[in-house]
Amino acid sequence: MVPPLKVVAPLIDKTKFKMKTALIAGSTGLIGKHLLQLLLESDQYNLVKAITRKPLDFQHPKLENIVVDFDKMTEQYSHFKTDDVFCCLGTTMKQAGSKDAFKKVDYDYPVEIAKVCKSQGAKQYLLVSALGANTTSGIYYNQIKGQVEEAIGAVAYDRYHIFRPSLLMGDRAEKRGGEDAAKIVYKIFGFLIPTKYKGIQGEQVASAMLHFASSIGSGKFIHESNELQLVNSN
Repeated sequence: MVPPLKVVAPLIDKTKFKMKTALIAGSTGLIGKHLLQLLLESDQYNLVKAITRKPLDFQHPKLENIVVDFDKMTEQYSHFKTDDVFCCLGTTMKQAGSKDAFKKVDYDYPVEIAKVCKSQGAKQYLLVSALGANTTSGIYYNQIKGQVEEAIGAVAYDRYHIFRPSLLMGDRAEKRGGEDAAKIVYKIFGFLIPTKYKGIQGEQVASAMLHFASSIGSGKFIHESNELQLVNSN
């Protein structure tokens, strides 16, 4: 059962920071856990809102942990007021158990977050998608990723960044057999694989997201995995 809405408010002197707020969904995942730390350490934001199903196991002066029922976000819209939205939500078909459950996490929730945050004044949305995202793909995973990219684009944010990493490297809380096998192949034959398709550390993706969050201009920006690799090599 999802716990009732709970907000752990930060103890913060807002005069010491720039008045900008970030909201992150998926802060316990491979990319999200790194991104949350980067956001808290960044001087770009005075407040970081992490929306989670369960309370986080740590506190920080800039952190506001909002425990929500993801199926009832519109009922909790007042807590979604922010400037920038970082969405790192994602699962696998095996973890989800069905196509409908997978779509709920990788499509429904990111789109609903986009709509609710936009209604509360958010200007920028940064989405973790995947290499190969395409609405016409014969692979269901890539098809849903393409669809969520388009659906969030229709919400019309001032700035919309899409990140398409290749195979994510790093320590996950859960084991993924297919990924583990692929990582072995990358270690052995990595020098033969084009940069776009090489595995990338979750921390690198997180760093690239923060980097592009401070960029100027408006519109839709797509960042493929090879671009993310270059950003983090500078």
